[in-house]
Amino acid sequence: MVSTLIIVVTITACSASKFIPEGSYLLDDVKIKSDTKNIETSQLEPYIRQKGNSKWFSLFKVPLGTYALSGRDTTKWINRKLQALGEGPVLFDSLQAEQTCNDLSNVLHGMGYIKAQVDYALKREKKKKVKVIYNLHPGKRYHISSINYDIQDKNIDSVLKNKKFHSTNLRIGMPFMVSVLDNEREQITDFLNNNGYVNFHKDFISYSADTISGSTDIDITLHLHKFISGNGEEETEHKQYTIGKINYHANGDFDKIPLRKSVLEENTIIEAGKLYNADELQKTYNRFGRLPIVKYTNIKFTERPDSNILDCNIGISTNKINSISFQPEGTNTAGDLGAAASLTYENRNIFRGAETFSIKLRGAFEAITGLEGYQNQDYEEYSLEAKLLFPRFVVPFLSKKFKKQSTAMSELTVSYNMQNRPEFHRRVFTASWRYRWNDISGKKSYKFDLIDLNYIYMPWISTTFKEEYLDDVNNRNSILRYNYEDLFIMKLGFGMSFNNGDEAYKINVETSGNFLSGISHLLGSKRNENNQYTLFNIAFAQYVKGDFDYTKIIMFDRNNSLALHAGLGIAYPYGNSMILPFEKRYFSGGANSVRGWSVRGLGPGKFKGTNGAIDFINQTGDIKLDLNIELRSFLFWKVYGAAFIDAGNIWTIRAYEEQPGGQFRFKDFYKQIAVAYGLGIRFNFDFFILRFDMGMKAINPAYNSNNEHYAIFHPDFSRDFAFHFAVGLPF
Repeated sequence: MVSTLIIVVTITACSASKFIPEGSYLLDDVKIKSDTKNIETSQLEPYIRQKGNSKWFSLFKVPLGTYALSGRDTTKWINRKLQALGEGPVLFDSLQAEQTCNDLSNVLHGMGYIKAQVDYALKREKKKKVKVIYNLHPGKRYHISSINYDIQDKNIDSVLKNKKFHSTNLRIGMPFMVSVLDNEREQITDFLNNNGYVNFHKDFISYSADTISGSTDIDITLHLHKFISGNGEEETEHKQYTIGKINYHANGDFDKIPLRKSVLEENTIIEAGKLYNADELQKTYNRFGRLPIVKYTNIKFTERPDSNILDCNIGISTNKINSISFQPEGTNTAGDLGAAASLTYENRNIFRGAETFSIKLRGAFEAITGLEGYQNQDYEEYSLEAKLLFPRFVVPFLSKKFKKQSTAMSELTVSYNMQNRPEFHRRVFTASWRYRWNDISGKKSYKFDLIDLNYIYMPWISTTFKEEYLDDVNNRNSILRYNYEDLFIMKLGFGMSFNNGDEAYKINVETSGNFLSGISHLLGSKRNENNQYTLFNIAFAQYVKGDFDYTKIIMFDRNNSLALHAGLGIAYPYGNSMILPFEKRYFSGGANSVRGWSVRGLGPGKFKGTNGAIDFINQTGDIKLDLNIELRSFLFWKVYGAAFIDAGNIWTIRAYEEQPGGQFRFKDFYKQIAVAYGLGIRFNFDFFILRFDMGMKAINPAYNSNNEHYAIFHPDFSRDFAFHFAVGLPF
């Protein structure tokens, strides 16, 4: 239906000619051609002032078609609505084309093509349409043959030499590029701003260029001028400033800053007695900005009369220390409806060091349907979590200098979770100590879980569940049994992530049980009847797990982009464990995986599930592969569309009777990669994104017939369709 609508509206776009005045033309397309292959014309597209109507998925002019469905009479509501939802025809403007030629010429000049020229040609088509072709005639490229410096300020000349300033931009033999020359100005300006020159800016730097007739060589001279106040005063040497006193004062409701002096000093990167440094000023803002208790920071410098000394005054405005929040929720687990609510108390400055202490109490209730043979038909969950967050590294023997340079968070968390189901009761106690920090650029972040303890206790299992699933000889399931036993997990983990907007990746590694296993070996501890070491008579898990996730965004234009994603995870149980804990196992299918399958509906390998139905326990594995490609397009208002292809699956490392066909084998795994395709709608409300995805199976590794295997050629909506609702983008 969606494709039919797109075709209808696209065809309708052809009737947009009724909105094109006589003598005008619809701008159908724009191209850039160059006389030389050395220029990437795609990089020049942003300089085109006038482009054709936008296209959905870079193919269909649906917005124009929507507009064309309207009539000329704007007094009618339907016409106004269609025009508001659509996009009016873009009429070719010769003045805009001439200005584009000038812009493109200037860009080419800035790239070293000093004598470049640009013109355009029109290719008229039927039905009042026209294509514009911009022709680039770059000519020869000019190169820098020599670089000279005219530093008119002696003190700055001395600073540049003594501090050993090195240019990373200019070099002899490189093409003459205005952007490189401007980057050199900015680099020198940043260098001087970080060496005491508060009032220096790049306008104090200029260039002169000399060329020789008949040659493409250019001699460059960089001029650094003396200080000019702008009040008609004579030129003087630029002032180099040193930091004097550092003072702190409260802004807002507090007469006194509610932070210890040591905390203020630790987050102040500016240092008395040192030269003024613009980077240290920004770092100081950043350090105070990351403290939850701090609302905003205002830093001002006061020049002492007749001196080169600046006193620093740091004003701190703080948030309310205590807060209480209440959050209701609605839940839906496989069709079972319920409600939940949480109450959170937070103190943002519990030890007067910007430490955040919070206590969260949560309760949930769900009415379970379709469950027979059990006395209670309800699910209840209660949890209590206490968290203490330190805005610094809490590690003994760290120097003050290291603490100042780091931007870390230390976190202590303790929680207790109580789950009461008709089949069993489950208790989970967790305690963890972890660190989080970012690098200087802010693009990389790190996490280190020094210790993460999980104690899983099963105080009660119903007789019905135990007899039918755990003790039944004919239905014995080792994976199922393992996940309903008491278990102790002691984890150590490290993770790193990177994100620059266009590219992102995550790496996570964790291991559990090695320390306890080593201690057990040293002490000569006895093993239980399952040949496992225990802690307080409870077996502990032992495994290693690694995950890698990569995403690349390719922008075609302002409305269309392509997202590429790959994810790989491997977990290996060993030593004290033959099976991974349920919480650490992988599953496939769902809104963030292969979207032709429902959550936990795919794999492992070619395993079909139990009796053709989704098997919550057995459709898990030790290896996961996700491959996704998604074409995203802006449609209208806050609505975006997506077309996607997903591939992947999960596998087990060992062969388990309960998961026939689920073991990973190099000779077979590629045959077991599932493939899905589909369409999605996103509502982007800036603060959050609502996502609806409709996926169809294309290649199903768990099949009973050839038609089911290659579902893309034999689609069955009732068998192959999956609908997903989620918040946020899939990757």
